[in-house]
Amino acid sequence: MKKSLTMLAVMAAHFGAFSTKAQSLGFYEKREEPSIKSVAEALDKIATAFDQYKKTNDERIEAVKSGKGTAEFDAKLARMDEYINSLSEVKTKLEKMETKLSRPGALGGGGEQRESAESVEYRNAFLDWVRAPADGERQQRAAAAQKALEAKAKADAAATGREVRSTQTVTSTGSAGGFALPEQIERQIARLSVDMSPIRQIATVRQVGTTDYKELFDVNGAAFEWVGEGDTRSQTNTPDLAEVAPTFGMASAKPQASEESLDDLFFDVEAWLIDSAAEAMAQGEGAAFVAGNGTKKPTGFLAGPTPVATADASRAFGTLQYIASGQAAALPTSIDVFFDLVYGLRARYRNNAQWVTNKLVLAALRKYKDSTGQYLWQPALTAGQPSTFLGYGITEAEDTPAVAANAFPLAFGDFKEGYLIADRVGTRITRDEITTPGFVKFYVRKRVGGKLRNTQAIKLLKIAAS
Repeated sequence: MKKSLTMLAVMAAHFGAFSTKAQSLGFYEKREEPSIKSVAEALDKIATAFDQYKKTNDERIEAVKSGKGTAEFDAKLARMDEYINSLSEVKTKLEKMETKLSRPGALGGGGEQRESAESVEYRNAFLDWVRAPADGERQQRAAAAQKALEAKAKADAAATGREVRSTQTVTSTGSAGGFALPEQIERQIARLSVDMSPIRQIATVRQVGTTDYKELFDVNGAAFEWVGEGDTRSQTNTPDLAEVAPTFGMASAKPQASEESLDDLFFDVEAWLIDSAAEAMAQGEGAAFVAGNGTKKPTGFLAGPTPVATADASRAFGTLQYIASGQAAALPTSIDVFFDLVYGLRARYRNNAQWVTNKLVLAALRKYKDSTGQYLWQPALTAGQPSTFLGYGITEAEDTPAVAANAFPLAFGDFKEGYLIADRVGTRITRDEITTPGFVKFYVRKRVGGKLRNTQAIKLLKIAAS
């Protein structure tokens, strides 16, 4: 009960952020103060708004057929798009809040493992160093706390057989190579990066100890046969193994704060550092996971060999298959193309498949209808569930291409199976108070890799006549 009331209170507080924007739209009723009831109603309004959207779009279609102008309908649809997007964004944020509150210990009930005394000591010394590194005593305390933490980690490893966490080892001095981020801060940055990076949410993510990490993939699968008792067993064919080696780059963020703010005791430097670093890294990663060229960065799922129309049975491993839109420079006019994308994927991959596209393409997908006049896009009315297109969830990734000739603006597939993200364990930070007088820059960095994993698990829509 306590958790439910806390969740609803947080939802009510967050609802005020979008009420001002939404009330300017014609079909939203103004409330002086958001209530718990109004938060619940906000989710219900998605369905109501979409019904209005469908009605208006149908009226526009009839106007086109009769030769009448559509400017009025276009303007109304644009306003409705904005409204639905506002509600969808709020729904997503509320669900993230719910996820955080559901974590062990979020409501003061314990759960998450407590930091050791050594970890707390290092964390405090590290934050002192962040605020004022010029004091040699502060650096010495951080280094001493680091050594104590490392010693405890090694002792724990010897007692339990676990590997020593690489982030707890400082390989150079603070002045030369910076310091390792405390584990708690690094973990929070990682959590926020997942929340902000759409591809991270749906792909396979590995924690690796080296940038030489590789995976082997059996292209043809294991051999199989039926045999009777006493029958000769055929020799297993030599497996056709392909190597998947993600390309790595240094993901870095450079948040900057004034010297005055760092001197302010009421400035939460830890929260600021976490939010700034996570947001910057998530934005850079998001672009790389889609279209990164593999040079000093991950290789995006659209940056591999040029996609071809060849089916899975005869297509080379490592190359994606595309389905043409049937239009030289536009999205399909027939919904059959989308069915071809769905059923071009093997059944084992369809179970966890997602649409991946940007908001402009998503707006266009909302207008597609089947032969009975039913819209293919359906809003999510249940917390934790995405909106769907043809019954499959949609992940919005702003870095996917816009609709243009020969572009690939829409992907469909099982990205858990299809795309691999590799995080090199360990995040480091260096402090720079010299480059910009009056300001302190923090250079936060970690190594991240990515590459297509199974190219049979993802299909692309190509904007082309054939």
